[in-house]
Amino acid sequence: MPSSRFRLALAAALVLVLSQFTSAKAASSLRYTLSMPAPQTHYFEVEMALSGFSKQYTDLKMPVWAPGSYLVREFAKNVESVAASAGGQKLRADKIDKNTWRVYHPKAKDFTFRYRVYAFELSVRTSFIDASHGYLNGTSVFMYPAEGKALPSTLVVQPAPGWSQVSTSLRPAGGTFTYQSSSYDELADSPIEIGNQKVLSFEANGTPHTVAMFGNAQYDEAKLLGDMKKVCEEAHRVVGQNPLDRYLFIVHNIERGTGGLEHLFSTTLSVSRNAYSTETGYVNFLGLVAHEYFHLWNVKRIRPIALGPFNYDQENYTHMLWLSEGGTSYFGDAIVQRAGFVSPEQYLANMAADITLVENTPGTKLQSAAESSFDAWIKGYRPNENSPNTGISYYSIGQLISGMLDLMIIHETKGEKSLDDVMRYLYAQYYQKLKRGFTDEEFQDAVAKVAGRRYDDFFRTRVYGTETLDYNTTLGYAGLRLVSAPTTTDAVLGATVSMTSGKPVVTGVVRNGSAWQGGLSVNDEILAVNGIRVTDDPNKLLTGRAPGTSVRLLVNRDAQIQELSFPLLAGTTQRYRIEQLPSPTAEQQKALSKWVRMR
Repeated sequence: MPSSRFRLALAAALVLVLSQFTSAKAASSLRYTLSMPAPQTHYFEVEMALSGFSKQYTDLKMPVWAPGSYLVREFAKNVESVAASAGGQKLRADKIDKNTWRVYHPKAKDFTFRYRVYAFELSVRTSFIDASHGYLNGTSVFMYPAEGKALPSTLVVQPAPGWSQVSTSLRPAGGTFTYQSSSYDELADSPIEIGNQKVLSFEANGTPHTVAMFGNAQYDEAKLLGDMKKVCEEAHRVVGQNPLDRYLFIVHNIERGTGGLEHLFSTTLSVSRNAYSTETGYVNFLGLVAHEYFHLWNVKRIRPIALGPFNYDQENYTHMLWLSEGGTSYFGDAIVQRAGFVSPEQYLANMAADITLVENTPGTKLQSAAESSFDAWIKGYRPNENSPNTGISYYSIGQLISGMLDLMIIHETKGEKSLDDVMRYLYAQYYQKLKRGFTDEEFQDAVAKVAGRRYDDFFRTRVYGTETLDYNTTLGYAGLRLVSAPTTTDAVLGATVSMTSGKPVVTGVVRNGSAWQGGLSVNDEILAVNGIRVTDDPNKLLTGRAPGTSVRLLVNRDAQIQELSFPLLAGTTQRYRIEQLPSPTAEQQKALSKWVRMR
């Protein structure tokens, strides 16, 4: 056994080593400078000043994807003009794989790395700059040291000449347009709007909220802010915990909106500039606000274990996007309804429309919600003409699963608990206590804990399997029923046709329908139907045909004329609606009032 003197010496040596390691680590620093001297050319310029990096070389990485958008986008493709230097001397910088640059600095602990990024894709997932404004998502512009992802950093933004506003959820660090981040994850998760955007504000739950509005749009400012406040406060009531000390909405008002993307303390919304002028458009905007805002709990803090910390080099797989996205869609609609912007009747009509969409998608029978989530990387963001035949959106199916699961919990607890309580439990147990995400099994355990019973068969058959949701049993808990009717009793072609350059061209063929069986293909140009020249959608010529009627098509396929003849089959699509049972029990009425905010 070592002597006490030896043990003391060993302890002292360890303390010294740890002290030196901590000191060296603390000495490392990272500073970004973002400039845009010629915004009309669509380039951001980035300078990274790295200090205290003592190895022979440092690898710098550009992410390949943006969290919240499950597609490998290869952001490194937009990087150019890479250069590294130290003390005024050029350093060797080699690209060693698709998104990594290795900078050799054997004699310098401090060095500078510069590059330019082409940014001309205005979406919530990417970055953009032109003469009117600049917008960026961190993953598509900022690199990070491979071994320094946890390193804090400072960002200095130098707006283009004539621009006076920088909007970001990053904390100010002193100095003009200077900000700090605790790690690369925070920098990457804090989009930035730069230009002359209009900046509005309101307070919700004691937290300041900022709205940065880019683009011309007509809206009632006071009403808009008041209604956004209502939505945010209603969203807070779901989990009942406020994780915020600030929040930022970046709103792009453009010709055609593209949706939203969630971040830790902010969101970006891409909205059609005319959306505010109609009741439907305005409520849809509030629905987008509700969806992206609720993500600050569901995904950013209540999350599947695969969704953080992120691996920016490759896909991050999970079976749970049906909850993370579909569940957020469910809560987003519920929040807008609870806030009084949608009537109970319209809410149920919207849900019936969602059921109509899902149940008329052939891929629902082939791909489960869990599979749709897992394959988002290769299918969800890469749809083609056959996608409806082979898969289902985890948004759509997840929204319905969440709604039915909510009713099941309400029924089992006699109206005392709901899916809201599951979210509260997940927040407290995994975000606050364990400080991590949850596994698939842990989510099922959480539902069981709240409901007081397990739903293993439901998850096996409806979430990880493709069995149809038992809508009528579940809706019956709230005194409701699902009613369906065929959309038509006529025969149908079973193909979608679009006018392309003035020509009727097949753009989709429904699995097992008439066209599918008869050999009609996507990209076929339909020239004639039963000898009649076609100049429009041929489906119009087939209206009123009885099932079994034969049709003769003349088509142009790859510049060769072909004739197809096949029988027309009956249409299989159904239209659904939700209606109340004539004499609901007191228990059913209680469940309905728990599920839908009745007036």
